[in-house]
Amino acid sequence: MGFHFKDKNEIKTFILYLLTQIDRPVDVATLNDIVVQDDFVNQFDFMDAFFELCESGAVTKQTLGDDEVFSVSQKGRSAVELLEGDLIGQIKERAARSAMRLLSFRRTGAKASSKITQRGEGASLELLITDDLGKRFDLTLNIDSARRAEAIKRNFDDNPEFVYRAVLGVLSGDINYLSDAWLSDVDSVNDADAKQS
Repeated sequence: MGFHFKDKNEIKTFILYLLTQIDRPVDVATLNDIVVQDDFVNQFDFMDAFFELCESGAVTKQTLGDDEVFSVSQKGRSAVELLEGDLIGQIKERAARSAMRLLSFRRTGAKASSKITQRGEGASLELLITDDLGKRFDLTLNIDSARRAEAIKRNFDDNPEFVYRAVLGVLSGDINYLSDAWLSDVDSVNDADAKQS
């Protein structure tokens, strides 16, 4: 398992840090996605810390059209300047990059679609993301099981920006989720073996 913030003050600082990095008002659903997308914070802890930040005035709410959006206040910025040094540098950089990619994805009017075509016992799965400029992501997979193809389709339909970001990160070598997870699992196994011997 990877790194997780457990201390509530660290989680609050992390939320404020990300709000200062994106530097624009966002709705609570988008902020939730930004904060939890790399699994440094779970959803329950995010909501708990977020509402405390609102109550303390570190985060302010405003109405834009029909939407309620949130941004960091001057009080929140001052807190980040004092406390962000306590956050791990690599965590901050990765989370800030992830936040900007997610916002960029949503700003371009990206739309996702997927389609399954039966192929014997398996299936062909087409995953497509288009935006204002045309095709952004076009991938066809031949899956040996129709059930597995349905599971992948469901995950893509629910989280197209995360799938896009993960594929882009793995291919560019910028963020290698699979490698990070594998190394964490290997460390856990090695620790368990060391305790047994």
